[in-house]
Amino acid sequence: MHVTAPRAEHRTDPLGLGESRPRLSWTTATDRPGWRQSAYEIEAGTERFTAESAESVLVPWPFAPLTSRQRVQVRVRVRSAEGDWSGWSPPAAFEAGLLHPADWSARFVSPPADEHLLRGDFTVRQAVTAARLHVTALGVYEAELNGVRVGDHVLAPGWTSYHHRLRYQTFDVTGLIRPGPNTLGAVLADGWYRGRLGFEGGATGIYGDRLALLAQLELTFADGGTRTFGTGPGWRCAAGPLIAASIYDGETHDARLEVPGWSSPAPPPDPATWRPVEVVEHDLATLVAPTGPPVRRTGELAPVEVLTSPSGRTVLDFGQNLVGRLRITAEGAAGERVVLRHAEVLEEGEPATRLLRTAAATDVYVLRGGGPEVWEPRFTFHGFRYASVEGPADPGLVRAVVCHTDMPRTGRFECSDPLVERLHENAVWSMRGNFLDLPTDCPQRDERLGWTGDLQVFAPTAAFLYDCAGLLESWLADVAAEQAPSGAVPVAVPNVLGERSAFAAAGWGDAIVLVPWTLYRRYGDAGLLERCFPAMCRYVDHVAELAGPSRLWTEGYQFGDWLDPAAPPDRPGAGRTPKEVVATAYLAHSAGVLARAAEVLGRDAERERYQALAAAVGEAFAAAYVRPEGTVLGDSATGYALALTFGLLPEPGQREFAGRRLAEVIAEGGHRIATGFLGTPLVCDALTEAGQVATAYRLLLQRECPSWLYAVTMGGTTIWERWDSLRPDGTVNLGEMTSFNHYALGAVADWLHRCVAGLAPAAPGYRRLLIRPRPGGGLTRARAALRTPYGPAEAAWRLDGEQAGELDGGLEVTAVVPPNTSALVHLPGAEPFEVGSGRHRWTVPGPGRPSGSGLGSGLGSGGQSHRLIGGLLG
Repeated sequence: MHVTAPRAEHRTDPLGLGESRPRLSWTTATDRPGWRQSAYEIEAGTERFTAESAESVLVPWPFAPLTSRQRVQVRVRVRSAEGDWSGWSPPAAFEAGLLHPADWSARFVSPPADEHLLRGDFTVRQAVTAARLHVTALGVYEAELNGVRVGDHVLAPGWTSYHHRLRYQTFDVTGLIRPGPNTLGAVLADGWYRGRLGFEGGATGIYGDRLALLAQLELTFADGGTRTFGTGPGWRCAAGPLIAASIYDGETHDARLEVPGWSSPAPPPDPATWRPVEVVEHDLATLVAPTGPPVRRTGELAPVEVLTSPSGRTVLDFGQNLVGRLRITAEGAAGERVVLRHAEVLEEGEPATRLLRTAAATDVYVLRGGGPEVWEPRFTFHGFRYASVEGPADPGLVRAVVCHTDMPRTGRFECSDPLVERLHENAVWSMRGNFLDLPTDCPQRDERLGWTGDLQVFAPTAAFLYDCAGLLESWLADVAAEQAPSGAVPVAVPNVLGERSAFAAAGWGDAIVLVPWTLYRRYGDAGLLERCFPAMCRYVDHVAELAGPSRLWTEGYQFGDWLDPAAPPDRPGAGRTPKEVVATAYLAHSAGVLARAAEVLGRDAERERYQALAAAVGEAFAAAYVRPEGTVLGDSATGYALALTFGLLPEPGQREFAGRRLAEVIAEGGHRIATGFLGTPLVCDALTEAGQVATAYRLLLQRECPSWLYAVTMGGTTIWERWDSLRPDGTVNLGEMTSFNHYALGAVADWLHRCVAGLAPAAPGYRRLLIRPRPGGGLTRARAALRTPYGPAEAAWRLDGEQAGELDGGLEVTAVVPPNTSALVHLPGAEPFEVGSGRHRWTVPGPGRPSGSGLGSGLGSGGQSHRLIGGLLG
């Protein structure tokens, strides 16, 4: 038994924790089959706590609360069900950040004009044993200490609802402190705080018109003494090489204006260049520590091809639609310019910049001259596959630097169809590009907003692919903070669209209910559910009030099944499914989920209340929108998918009819996609649960437009916003709302994980797995692997024959069940059964083989003989 070092909350870095009682998680690695934990012991410094408990995920802090700056070594050991103890885990050093506003003695300081460089000088006369820098900005910043970059964060402090929550970062800078003179400096830029945000031109200065820095450096000396140095009246500012920096429009850097040694003690600052800063007031109570990882550079790509466009431009193709920026190497005379323009696709051989709308997405570097110069923008990002390069930069040395929130990758999928694998990879790349500090809709045009509907449908996929719990915890805190007094949830959070965003829209506002529930199901975080619960109730109560006594949500603007392929290009909400069907279905679903959340939290009164509401809305839905035989108003794929997956068809005959009719609707459309943002994530599940798995596979494997694989066959490397963002003739969709990097329609990846490969949670946090593969569609193998909160899990299957369904072939299913968990196993042709942790393998007849012909030993069940070999491997 080997226990991992404990983890605090959902943090990958336990420095600067914002919780005084951080919950702890650990995993146990062991080759003992069926292993279970019966007790644990936690050691924090000189204290120990022992509990007779099998819990190992988000375990409550058992000691006195941490105080600001307190650092403690924590380790864990566990006892098996047989009574033997493991060794101690490696220690984890947990350190609290600044937990109270009074802990800050530094003040926000602002340059009086457009200066971007700030510095403060101090002297160290004793040996330093520890140094911590707590820092944030109104705007975005990069800090330097004695000429060395602090940390590796990109676009810190990130984007939150700044009026409510402003994150600060904590860095260990012990190794950067020098005896004698020291200088702490920072570069400021507009970022999301002061920069342009929103579409249709957007607006600037939404949060404020002054950039500002807050930095507090705390030193601990060898004799135990301490000293704090922070931003205040003695700081100075100066102009520098940063001419402009905009999230949408790009960055301009004039290297001729660089200030050598600007963040170093020598040379001392010239009073003629460095002007005094101004102290500005900002509510320190809004400061919060991060709950997830920062944005970082996570990779780089070289061009796969250097093209010359019809107009003579040099265009680089990186072979992958990505999010980040370019790093260039240039050589030329002082004053020469390198101009970089970014685009996702080519249109008639030229970068399709019209799709960016008003976003310039252009970076400019002005050379200082005198030798090779390497430059990468710091305060912007772009969504692109192609980039045109104008000026004296070597195209062969240009690199695309990939940037996104540095979430640990947790889930993977593979199968025998390369196109399906590429579809899954496209969903991964779209998540990488759009999980840049918060979940956005797209990363390239003048939008890049935290649309709630997109994340609501994609959250199950996201929680499988990456450990995004910390990032989404922060975003949900903003959702709750931005919630209107009425209970309405803005359709985009942070809300920079103002009143036009602050209304209840079905499928969008429901994110405040459904995303916390998804995170509870995938990570086992009941504490997050508890924190979100009041906002969840306010939203459902508000929508129930809008529905009124009829319990039908028919009032107000609705997006409906957004981007149904049948909708006109200029009316993306005008799909086949009546909007009142979509809205009422979501009210019933959210009320039911809220009742389940109340049950988890032990809130019996709320459970009964929302169960009754869900039942009443469901009855109203069935009476108003469902015919006696089961036809759903609109007779659309989305309507049936909603009714089936949300449990809105009260009679078994209606459910059977709706399942058959859904398959017929899909077949009548040539097995092409007939759903939009809200129907697409549900349609394969609805077909599967209705026993129409073959139709679900035909829908998945369709290659003609509109379909998931159509974009793959057209060379797509991310998920598109529109099914026909690129038309079959190779021309780009003429709509002004055409993105090639929107993850919402990639939510089908969750079905690939759970149903194709067969790996799903049967209990919160995967404490119990559901292993239930559903082979089909001509696939000969599939596999899903996930690092659950309890350790690695896996489900895989393979057909023995070379072709799926071969009569003499068997189906081999393998599974990995993490220690301290179990799995419910559903194999084709066999009754469900339970297994403990370990590696398992079973063989059953293949899809085309009669269940009476045998492999292995028979297991009797209900008078029918099922052939199955089961056991542990290793």
